[in-house]
Amino acid sequence: MLATTHYDFGRPIVALRDVEAFEQVPLSERGLPGSTYEVLARGASIAPDQPALSFFLRADDFRDPFVWTHAELLADITRTANALRRLGIGRKDVVAFVLPNLPETHFVIWGGEAAGIAFAINPLLEAEQISELLVTGKAKWLVTLAPFPGTDIWQKAIQAAANAPDLQGVLTVSLAPYLGNSAADVPQVFDGVAVPVLSLHQEMAGEPGDRLTFETPKAEDTSSYLCTGGTTGLPKIAARTHFSEVFDAWSSLSFIGDAFAPGKAIFCGLPLFHVNGQLVTGLIPWAQGAHVVMGTHQGYRGEGIISSFWEIVEHYRVVAFSGVPTVYSALLQVPVGGRDISSIRYGFCGAAPMPVELFRNFEKATGVRILEAYGLTEGACVSSVNPPEGERRIGSIGLRLPYQQMAVVRLDESGGFTGFSGTEEIGVLAIRGPNVFAGYINPEHNNGVWLEIDGQRWLNTGDLARQVADGYFWLTGRKKELIIRSGHNIDPKLIENAVQDHPAVQLAAAVGRPDVRAGELPVLYVQLKPEMTASEADLLAHAVGRIPERAAHPKSVRVLAALPITSVGKIFKPALSMLEIEDVVRQEAASAGVKLESLSVVQDARLGLLATIATKGDPGPLREKLGQYAFKAQFL
Repeated sequence: MLATTHYDFGRPIVALRDVEAFEQVPLSERGLPGSTYEVLARGASIAPDQPALSFFLRADDFRDPFVWTHAELLADITRTANALRRLGIGRKDVVAFVLPNLPETHFVIWGGEAAGIAFAINPLLEAEQISELLVTGKAKWLVTLAPFPGTDIWQKAIQAAANAPDLQGVLTVSLAPYLGNSAADVPQVFDGVAVPVLSLHQEMAGEPGDRLTFETPKAEDTSSYLCTGGTTGLPKIAARTHFSEVFDAWSSLSFIGDAFAPGKAIFCGLPLFHVNGQLVTGLIPWAQGAHVVMGTHQGYRGEGIISSFWEIVEHYRVVAFSGVPTVYSALLQVPVGGRDISSIRYGFCGAAPMPVELFRNFEKATGVRILEAYGLTEGACVSSVNPPEGERRIGSIGLRLPYQQMAVVRLDESGGFTGFSGTEEIGVLAIRGPNVFAGYINPEHNNGVWLEIDGQRWLNTGDLARQVADGYFWLTGRKKELIIRSGHNIDPKLIENAVQDHPAVQLAAAVGRPDVRAGELPVLYVQLKPEMTASEADLLAHAVGRIPERAAHPKSVRVLAALPITSVGKIFKPALSMLEIEDVVRQEAASAGVKLESLSVVQDARLGLLATIATKGDPGPLREKLGQYAFKAQFL
C-alpha cells in the first residue's frame, strides 16, 4: 500500500524565476523533517513494502540481488542506531567507518547519525592516514570490514586503531554472507587487538527495529564528519548538521520532481565515503520511497560493472545514475546494442568538469540526458544543477537551489569581501544557506573559509565562477588548486611536501595535467638549489616513496631553471598548467598528423585557460581529439 508523498513541489523548476517564486513560501512553513532519520522514516512510510535497496556483490549476480524493502531497511538502520547507543555512542560521540559499498555501510551512516556522529573514512587510504583521521576525529567506535581474501581493509584499519587513544571498540562487517556463507559472520578472536572486536550483525540482532530507544536528534545536532580539501593529504574534517543534510536532500528534490518515486530505481556506483554516494544515491531517493540499486562493494570499479551496465539498467529499469566524467568516458566504450535503456531520465555529473565532446558524444550514442551540477562537502552535497525540465547548458553548473543563496564576489588581497561581481565578471563563488556546514573541527582550518557580507556569514567555496543574466553559473577555475583525478581530490601540498626534503630541491609545485581518461593526472615541477643537480627520475622516486596514496603519485617530474612567481613571491601555478596544456596539444597534434602553425595558452576572462591554435591544413582531427579534454580550445 502506498502512502501520499510528503513532498509536493508543484510544477518543476525550469528557470530562476521558478526558484524565486518557490521561495515565496517561508522555509519554516515547509515542514521539513528534523533529522536524517526522520527523512528515512517518512520515506519508508510512503511505500513500506516496495524495494528500497538491492545489492549484488558480483556483477554476474545482478539478476539475483539481496533486497531490502523500505520497512526492512529502516528497521536495520534503527537496530544499528540502537546498538551503537548501547555501546556508548552518545549524541556528541563519533562512530567512524572504513567500509566499501555495502548495505551495512548505509546502516552505519544513517544509524550512526541517529545515535551520534557518523565519520566516513576512505578505505583506500593507508593505515597511517586512517589513524590520523581517527585521532583527529576522536572516534569512539570503528566499523570496518572483517578479514577477507583479496582486501587489506581489515589489516589497515586494525593497525590504525592501535594508535587511536579514544577508540573503545571495533565492529566488523563480513562479505561472506553475500557469498552464501552466513555462518562466517560470527565474533572472532584477534590477537594483539587491545579493544573489543564485535560483529555488527550480532550486536544488531538483539535490538528493536521498530523504534529508537533514545531521543531522536535535533536539526542543529552534528550528524556527520566527512573529509574534504582533498581525499588525500592532511585531514580536513567538515562537520555537518542534520538540517544541512535534510535541507539539501529536500531542496534538490524540488528540481528532480517525481523522477524518484516508489518503484523507480537509481544506480549507486560512487563510493559511500563521499557525499554524492550518500545523498544523491541514498538519502534523496529514499526520501521519496525510491529504489537504490548498489552494484558491488567496489561500485563502478567493480569487475564487470561497466561492461554490464546497460544490462543492469535494462533489468532494473534504472531512471537515473550519478557518475564522474571518467565513468561516462568508460561507458561510452560499451555499446548499448539492443538493450532497452529508455527508462533512464537523467545521468548526473559532478566532481570534475565534463569535456564538451564527451557530453555530446555520450548523449548522441546513448540518448541519456546529462545533468551537470555543482556541490561540495561543505554545502552538504548539491548547490546548483541544470534544471531537468528546463534548459541544460553544456559546461554550466546550472541554477542555484531554492533557499540557498549563491553569488560571485570580489575579494581583496587579504580575502575580504569588497563587492558582488557584475554579470559575466569572474570572481570567487560564495554560498549561504541551510545546507552550509558548521565548520571544520580543527579551528585553524576555518581561517579564510567565511566571508562577512552585509552582516551575514557566507562560505567561500574557493572556486572561480561567473554568472549570466538569467541566473546560470559557470565555473572558470579552481582557486583552491585541487587536482581531480577520476573524481578523486588530491591536495597538491601532499605531493609538494614529499620532495621538499630532497637536498637539491629549492621550490616545488604540483598541478594537474589534462588526461582523457582520468580528467587530470598529477605532475610535479621543481626548481633546484643553485649549483645542485638531481635527475627527474631521482626526484620522482623520492616523491613516490613518501606519498602513501597511489592516486597522488606524480606521473612525471619536470625540472625548470626557475618556477614562475607572482609579484609577491608566490608560485604562479596557472603558468605551469598552461605548460601542461600546451604539451598535451602538441602531443595530440603529432598523433593526429596535424602540423601546428602557432600555439598559445592564455588565461581567458570568460573561459579560463584557453588554448589558441592555428594549423597548417585541416584542423578537424586535432579538434576532435581535443574535444575529449576539459580545457577549452579555439582554432584560428
